[in-house]
Amino acid sequence: MIQIDALPAFNDNYLWLLQETAARRCAVVDPGDAAPVLDWLAAHPGWQLVDILVTHHHFDHVGGVEQLKQATGATVYGPANERIPGRDVALGEGDHVEVLGLGFDIMEVPGHTLGHIAYYHSDTRQPLLFCGDTLFAAGCGRLFEGSPAQMHDSLTRLAALPDNTQVYCTHEYTLSNLRFAQAVEPDNPDIARRLAEVSQWRASGRISLPSSIALERATNPFLRSHEPAVAKKADERDGPLEPAPSAVFASLRAWKDRF
Repeated sequence: MIQIDALPAFNDNYLWLLQETAARRCAVVDPGDAAPVLDWLAAHPGWQLVDILVTHHHFDHVGGVEQLKQATGATVYGPANERIPGRDVALGEGDHVEVLGLGFDIMEVPGHTLGHIAYYHSDTRQPLLFCGDTLFAAGCGRLFEGSPAQMHDSLTRLAALPDNTQVYCTHEYTLSNLRFAQAVEPDNPDIARRLAEVSQWRASGRISLPSSIALERATNPFLRSHEPAVAKKADERDGPLEPAPSAVFASLRAWKDRF
């Protein structure tokens, strides 16, 4: 059985720690800082860090990789099309890796960065998605390298995953994302309910993750650019748009950048 916990880092990052309790082995996703992982290992004698999974090259996701690799000998997995420090295994679309006995399929999801990948475990009982900065709870990453069309395509692929897929993104942006979502769809009751719930969670110190694909499809404006109410709001702000959802997405992303 695998347990997954969040190790907070920086102001709002989460490093996801996967733990195989029986074997006392663990893996970490996107360790931008080595200290939280090393502290956890020091507090759990006998545990071994065996794998490091990286989604993209930004420093807050890779800054601790080399130190952790030196300290533990862990194998480093990362996107083939980006420069990842200490990388042992380069991954691209359609590749498959085994981590703590779980199989993960690799999806290329460009947009935030050009080489960004996601790790998807397709177990029908509990699918898991580690998506870095592509899909956020109620939001998506900024377009630092890719185009709106690329990001829209990437998000469309993720939105097609099973409803019960658990979404492990890497930042605590959910409240601000939901405030934007409510501006886009003020009459969406699912957004209103989620905003109230997450507000309570954050006030009590509870994190807002993981999410699920079903919840994202219901409340994330960047997965809802095909919805008439979302397209209408984009039209109101930017004038008549092309009918393509990718054009609506581009309008929403530009709006969110200034929100």
